[in-house]
Amino acid sequence: MAETILVVDDMRANCELLQKILQRDGHRVAMATSGAEALELARQLMPDLALLDVDMPGMDGYEVCERLQLLPATRGIPVIFISALAGVVDKVKAFAKGGVDYITKPFDMSEVRARVEIHLKIHRLTKQLERHNSDLESLVREKMAEISAAQLATIFALARLAESRDYETGRHIERVQVFCRMIAERLRQRREYADQVDPAFIENIYHASPLHDIGKVAIPDRILCKPGPLTDEELAIFKTHPTRGADTLRDVVARYPRNALLRMGIDIASSHHEHWNGAGYPKGLQGAQIPLAARIMAVVDVYDAMRSKRCYKPPYSHDVARSFIAGNAGQQFAPDVVEAFLELEDHIRQVWDQMEG
Repeated sequence: MAETILVVDDMRANCELLQKILQRDGHRVAMATSGAEALELARQLMPDLALLDVDMPGMDGYEVCERLQLLPATRGIPVIFISALAGVVDKVKAFAKGGVDYITKPFDMSEVRARVEIHLKIHRLTKQLERHNSDLESLVREKMAEISAAQLATIFALARLAESRDYETGRHIERVQVFCRMIAERLRQRREYADQVDPAFIENIYHASPLHDIGKVAIPDRILCKPGPLTDEELAIFKTHPTRGADTLRDVVARYPRNALLRMGIDIASSHHEHWNGAGYPKGLQGAQIPLAARIMAVVDVYDAMRSKRCYKPPYSHDVARSFIAGNAGQQFAPDVVEAFLELEDHIRQVWDQMEG
């Protein structure tokens, strides 16, 4: 495939001479006799190389080259200066403006042809390398996406395994994922949460929320599936599940410390049973001591648990669950999270009804 060369010289005879010789070598040649015309042709044709005179009226070659470097579309065009100016200062200035070579007039055509071929080859190889790097980056992104998808699928599968031991509904974790994301998105609209709740937070809480009860895997069936009230001893054992889940996740994070999703999973697993007023468990955290992701999960988990049938209770209506959450704002639940929940309650009820079972 023929490559395109832009020849720029205010002396048309020089342009025509270069055009004639370069066309014999199989190149396409466009000519410009002013800086403005050169810039316009460069934008239109995107040449593979430019031969540029320095001393031109109006816009000189230095300025033309400088303007080419400023535009992302033309920045990669290699420029060979051809000029009667033979001083070292002129040549240094040419390279400083972005030129790749400098040929002094009167020029020898064999030298021009040789340098043109060298820089066309370099340009060709550079574009090949850029395409290769782009393909490689796309491949890496694709493989990373596959790995990420596999990791998320594994997390979800483990969470479903934990859920299957005590929940009679099959879509609890899917619903809490959606509700957590909805509330996080609503909180992001508030100025006080703008810095904390960014797109990464929203994405992480969606994928980390299924880990909230992962510690229940360690709770015996006789306690987890008991249809009646738990004894004090049984309740104490049950209340270890946040710590057990968080400790398990900490062991994983110790090996992958940069995984923000798992770090959020620790916050959710360890603290979603904490109460805003400090009366929760396992640590009795209070107010803003409770991680925001866990504050969101606290509301979402209670709402979905109340609406769902369990071995120890019947399902409650949306209105009953809503009244309980609203009545416990500032006590069990963070007031801002409850407020966001109430703003979204119609949408939340609709999603729950669609995903029931």
